[in-house]
Amino acid sequence: MSNGSSLPPHRRLRGTLLVVLATVVVAGLGGWLIWHSSGGDGGPRAGQPAPGDPAESATGPGGSHAPGGKGSKGSKGSKGSKDHGPRDSLKGKVVVLDPGHNPNNRDHGREIARQVDIGNDRKECDTTGTSTNDGYAEASFTLDVARRARTLLQKQGAKVVLTQDGDRPYGPCVNERAEIGNKAHADAALSLHADGSGAGNRGFHVILPARVTAGPADTGAIVGPSRQLGERLAGRFRAVTGSAASNYIGGGTGLDKRSDLGGLNLSTVPKVFLECGNMRDPKDAAQLTDTDWRQKAARGITEGITDFLTH
Repeated sequence: MSNGSSLPPHRRLRGTLLVVLATVVVAGLGGWLIWHSSGGDGGPRAGQPAPGDPAESATGPGGSHAPGGKGSKGSKGSKGSKDHGPRDSLKGKVVVLDPGHNPNNRDHGREIARQVDIGNDRKECDTTGTSTNDGYAEASFTLDVARRARTLLQKQGAKVVLTQDGDRPYGPCVNERAEIGNKAHADAALSLHADGSGAGNRGFHVILPARVTAGPADTGAIVGPSRQLGERLAGRFRAVTGSAASNYIGGGTGLDKRSDLGGLNLSTVPKVFLECGNMRDPKDAAQLTDTDWRQKAARGITEGITDFLTH
């Protein structure tokens, strides 16, 4: 076999050029592969999920895991609003928020004292509610949180109806509050309150409707779904606000059942009451009077209602 030195000069030159060309091609291809894998074309870097990849939606920027498993409609998500589930996740849903009492009730004692039929009893049209030791009224608290929750729920596409928006001289009476939710054909209704128990009694609790069949009251159809709403609400409220369930009502469950509330007895749609804390306890009062905490409360309420309506 002959070697390269025996080839004519022009053959040796062509062989050298071929070797050089092959080297250039290989080097160029290798460089392009390194550049592409580093994300030089705007694509995902090696080992990273592509935009829209489920891994990013669940755990990447803007994503989170819902308690007990994968991200849910009520948790943060890359395709949703900043704090809650996907935008328009509540489209077509009607939510009624019932801010307990009324800041003007104190000026209409005779009107709110009149008795109304709640099915199994007669009770006052409405009351003034409680307040913190420093004078922050429950009625002001409930209206503020309801407005905050309304904004968040509307961002998710819900139609939100308030039973009162500081635009009434007093009330409405408890029977009318229930009727507003019924006429709206609400998918979920929530009455917002804060308790007035003794100091040392702390935490939130959700009041569920008991089985009542008397006069205009018949809660048979709503007891089950109302409990589901209450459980979702309690779980999300606890998670978002960091508040503990009541240490004096509900045996640590954060749930209570009552048959003496006209707003529940007369409801024909799923409805619960939320006592967000005890205004007479200094530690609870510090939360209830804090605007940042009230925004968290509105978020917890929104997430609880969203969980109920989307599962």
